[in-house]
Amino acid sequence: MGSRWQWMMILINFLLIGATILMVEPMVAMDGVPLGTNSRWIVNQNGQRVKLACVNWVSHLDAVVAEGLSKKPVNEISKEIKSMGFNCVRLTWPTLLTTDDNISNLKVRQSLENHGLRNFIDGFQSNNPTILDLSLIQAFQAVVKSLENNDVMVILDNHITKPGWCCSNTDGDGFFGDQYFDPNLWVTGLTKMATLFKGVPNVVGMSLRNELRGPKQNENDWYRYMVQGAEAVHAANPDVLVIFSGLNFAINLSFIFKRPLNLSFKEKLVFEAHRYSFTDGQAWANENPNKVCRQVTQNLKDTSGYLVDQGYPLIMSEFGGDLRGTNVNDNRYLNCFIAYAAELDLDWALWTLQGSYYIRQGDVEHEEVYGLLNLNWTQVRNIGFLHRITSLQLPFQGPGIIQGEPYKLIFHPLTGLCVIGEFSEKQPLKLGQCFSSDGWHYTPQNILLRKGTNECIKVVSEGKPATLSTSCSGDDSKWDMISDSKLHLSSKTYMGSNVCLDVDGNNNIVTNACKCLSQDKSCDPANQWFKIIDSGKRSIQSSSTLSRTYMKPLIST
Repeated sequence: MGSRWQWMMILINFLLIGATILMVEPMVAMDGVPLGTNSRWIVNQNGQRVKLACVNWVSHLDAVVAEGLSKKPVNEISKEIKSMGFNCVRLTWPTLLTTDDNISNLKVRQSLENHGLRNFIDGFQSNNPTILDLSLIQAFQAVVKSLENNDVMVILDNHITKPGWCCSNTDGDGFFGDQYFDPNLWVTGLTKMATLFKGVPNVVGMSLRNELRGPKQNENDWYRYMVQGAEAVHAANPDVLVIFSGLNFAINLSFIFKRPLNLSFKEKLVFEAHRYSFTDGQAWANENPNKVCRQVTQNLKDTSGYLVDQGYPLIMSEFGGDLRGTNVNDNRYLNCFIAYAAELDLDWALWTLQGSYYIRQGDVEHEEVYGLLNLNWTQVRNIGFLHRITSLQLPFQGPGIIQGEPYKLIFHPLTGLCVIGEFSEKQPLKLGQCFSSDGWHYTPQNILLRKGTNECIKVVSEGKPATLSTSCSGDDSKWDMISDSKLHLSSKTYMGSNVCLDVDGNNNIVTNACKCLSQDKSCDPANQWFKIIDSGKRSIQSSSTLSRTYMKPLIST
C-alpha cells in the first residue's frame, strides 16, 4: 500500500474507533524543568521521565527567521504545535545569527528585502506586525517566547554556520576546519546562544551541531571540538541538556562504544541521530521490505541505538517522509522506523513542521512535502499520519511512568494502534489507542496471554477473526515472530497451515496467509507487521481533546 490510499485507510481506521479520539500530551511540558538524565531517560526535577515528542521548525535559511510567520500569527502556530500533541520544538539556527552583528541586528523587514522576498512583507504585516521590525535575534527570541507561552519546550539546534539550506558533503560547512566552519567561531556562537537563553524555562536543550559530514570528518577532531563546545554550553547555561550528534550526517555514533566521552558533567548528556529512507537510496522500493527493515534496524542499533543499552538518552532528532503518501520508499521506511521507535521508546523530533519556505536554494515559497502543514499553512497535510504518531507521543516506559508490574503491548506500526479485546465471541480483537490498550504477556512458549487472565490469542481459521480463548496448549495459540523483519506474528490453524495476524477494513484482528516472506520486492507486508513492545499501566493522563479540525481528512495536494 504505497499510495495516498494507504494514508486514507489509516485515517478511516482511526475514525472507525470513534469520534472521541484524544490527542494525548506526554505531560505538562514545563513541569519540573530544568531537565536532566537518569541512565537512558530524560527526566524532570522529580525524577519522572519526560518523553520529548518534538517537531522541527526551521529558522536557519537565508532570511534567518522562523518559517511561516507571513502565513499565521506566531501564537497560532505555537498553539497548533501543542494541539497536534507535540511538547517540544527543535528550533534551528545558524552560527552567524549570534556571531555576526550584521545579521543578528538586521531587521526582519530588511532581511526579507535583501533576499528579494518583499512579497512576504504584507503577510508579516497582517500576521506578525510586531515581529516585522524586530532584529533577527529578537525575532528568534519572540518565537521561543511564544512557544513558552503555549507550554512547548525548545531544543536550540545549531544547524549550520552560514544561513541557507543544509546539507551536502561539499558545501564547505560540514566539519570543523571547513571553509565556513571555524571551530572557534562555533564555540563563540554556542556560548552566546546558551547565555542568551539562560533562565528561559522552556529552553531545555541545545544541540551542538547538525549533521557533521564531509571529507574532513574524523573521530579525533570530533572528540576534540565537540567536547569543547559542550563544555562551553554547560559553563554558560548549566540548566540545558547538551546534545551530541555523530558523524556521516548524524547517522554514526558507533565510536562512542569504545571511547566514551570525558566531560565535566554527566546528567545533561544526550545523543541524537537522524535517519530517512534516502539514507539507503531506493532500497525500500527496490527490495523486499522485510529484508530491508531487518538490515536498517540492525544498522540503527549498531550505529546509535546501542547507546540506550549503554545507559545514554538518545533522540532521533530527524526522521520523516513525503506526507503526500505517494513515495513508496518513504512509506515502507516509516512502517519500519515507527516499529523501531516504539520498541526502544525513543525521544524524537519529526522533520518537519513547515509546509513551505520563504526561499530554499533560490526557489521562492518552496513547498516542503515532508511538512506537517500544507503549502499555505492552513491545514494538516496528512491527518492520517498525524494520528499515527499519537501513540509515540506518550512514553511507554521510564521512571515514574509505569505503575505496578510491566507488561507488553502489541503495536501495529502502520496505524500506530495497539491490539485490544474483550473475552467475548461477539467482540473480536481490534486495534485501538495504545494508551487504553490491554496489557499482554508473551510467555517463553510464545503464547500471548491477556494480562491478569488465562486468556490467550488463538487462531480460528484462515480469513477469520482471531479470538481470545482459555484453551492455550495447542500450536494455534503459539505466536512466533517470523520473517526477516521479525514483525510477523505467525501461528498455525488446526489444519496445520501457517497464518499471520492481520487487520481487516474494520480494524478487526484477523488471521490470513502470511505475505511477503519471499524476496518479492513488489509486496508490502505492512498490514501484517506487529511489534511486541514493553510498557505497563502509565500514570500519564490524556488531557486534550483532538480539535475538530484534525478529525477531517485534510490531505493536501
